[in-house]
Amino acid sequence: MSIGELAARTGCTAEAIRYYEREGVVPRPARSGAGRYRRYDEADVERLAFLRRARDLGFSLAEVRELLAFNDGDPGRSCRDVDALARAHLAQVDAKITQLTALRSALAVVIDQCAGGRAVADCRILGALGGT
Repeated sequence: MSIGELAARTGCTAEAIRYYEREGVVPRPARSGAGRYRRYDEADVERLAFLRRARDLGFSLAEVRELLAFNDGDPGRSCRDVDALARAHLAQVDAKITQLTALRSALAVVIDQCAGGRAVADCRILGALGGT
């Protein structure tokens, strides 16, 4: 299949597919038409779908590489390392949620202090950002 067909089947853009190829996360495809056209198969669809689902869950590209290595490796191997990687990622997500919650609270306080309708010179939001 063509890169356009692969993009449509996986929900990735053609540019994202090319990027993943350059990064070595997706193998370089076979070429047809005197080497001008990329040709993909079902294995490419499965790998890219895996990659996209992992990215949708917020895994970094480095973490996706690790997950793909586990997926491509010995199927009899313990998934302890996969579990550890996923748990570490969950801890990062929880930390981000904590940071965003604090950010939201601070922003809400600043917004609540705004009476609206004031001149910009008297704007409490701008004043709070400026430290006044």
